[in-house]
Amino acid sequence: MSSIRIFKHHIRVPYLILGLFELCAFIAATHIGALIRFGTLEPTGQDPASPLIIRALVLGAAFIISMIAMGLYQARLREGLTGMLIRSAISFLLGSIILSLCFFLFPTLLIGRGVFIVTITIAFLSIVCIRWCFTRLVDEKILKRRVLVLGAGRRANNICQRLRRKSDRRGFSVIGFMHISSEADIVSNELIISHQGSLLEYAVDNKIDEIVVAVDDRRKNFPINELLDCKLSGIEVVDILTFFERETGKIELELLHPSWMVFSDGFSQSNLRTYSERLFDIVASLTLLCFAWPLMAFAILGIWLEEGFKAPIFYRQRRVGLNGEVFDVLKFRSMRIDAEKSGQAQWATQNDPRITQTGRIIRKYRIDELPQILNVLKGDMGFVGPRPERPEFVANLKEKISYYDERHRIKPGIAGWAQLCYPYGASDNDAKHKLEYDLYYVKNHSLFLDILILIQTVEVILFGKGAR
Repeated sequence: MSSIRIFKHHIRVPYLILGLFELCAFIAATHIGALIRFGTLEPTGQDPASPLIIRALVLGAAFIISMIAMGLYQARLREGLTGMLIRSAISFLLGSIILSLCFFLFPTLLIGRGVFIVTITIAFLSIVCIRWCFTRLVDEKILKRRVLVLGAGRRANNICQRLRRKSDRRGFSVIGFMHISSEADIVSNELIISHQGSLLEYAVDNKIDEIVVAVDDRRKNFPINELLDCKLSGIEVVDILTFFERETGKIELELLHPSWMVFSDGFSQSNLRTYSERLFDIVASLTLLCFAWPLMAFAILGIWLEEGFKAPIFYRQRRVGLNGEVFDVLKFRSMRIDAEKSGQAQWATQNDPRITQTGRIIRKYRIDELPQILNVLKGDMGFVGPRPERPEFVANLKEKISYYDERHRIKPGIAGWAQLCYPYGASDNDAKHKLEYDLYYVKNHSLFLDILILIQTVEVILFGKGAR
């Protein structure tokens, strides 16, 4: 399963094609709905400024965005047909809400009730059929890249350990691990290939699409000339760290070395990116504030009803931001006033007894994070970025985890790639895994990725993923 990079972010080509097919299905369903309802594709009284094709595109775009928000274009989604149907139904409900708002703001785009009901019925059945066919095709070998791993030692064994599931390998099929004479083999013997001829000859004979370089020590017997032959013959050659970045959306710390960071195409920050990011933060924050104020009022009322009108509503806490600068983050208070009476910082745990009843609700649906809009408007935070941590935790984690301070190269955010891909972190090991996703974002962040993260954060909020 090949992928392309759109603004430095890896997008699976089959899922991109799937999205185009489903967009076409929505457009076709809209025209069929008009034909069934009115017997013509050009109903009488239709606004010439908004022909049916424009309305169909708007409808299709709304539902596609909703399906992205529900995670239906994630290559590693492991839910079966039932899970897909549930997510599809929720995405159709969400898409209908988006369209209702769109019709209210732009009445000329309005689609009649009869046409709309017929359209979404046909579209839903079409999407189910398309998805049923796609789920059977996506695991077929014909859509997978044939990968040869150069090396069978410690670095190569990471593929066996970290990409074990069927869903992890939807994009590729490992043909084998090529033995290197200068290193000890760790990979299982049945997966190891010992070939006496040239590397190019083996790759051509076995129709290899990509060679992943996973040699433990490149100073000894490294086949640079053979790899060059393969590269110039049209076979893709990638480093194992780049391979993991593409397949998992994170940067593996155990494989990371400074030279890769220096020479990789990322970790850049231009003036254009800085200004566009700030504009995006302001617009997104004000937009969210317009829609979220009822939830914020609900949180304030809940805190007062549970703990009295004299109880503090907000909670200020020191956090580490851009370039290690410390600032006060603002949140709705979700724990008891004496939650840290010992004066020592503590991770939140599952079913933490310090959390109030109102706090459990607002934490589950991330309502407690909404006051951070003010931090974004002030400039201490971005709308999207790594989660800001407390100075006490940061000082400890910098000592234990390599490259931890690199996450502070950009502003922290309310939403983020790590929050999207990994559940709530409450230990040093969790912090290490979240850092791998944070480094991916620091390396590849763009306005496109920010928008994608915000859309997919809807799934996190609706399903309460990772909340404690």
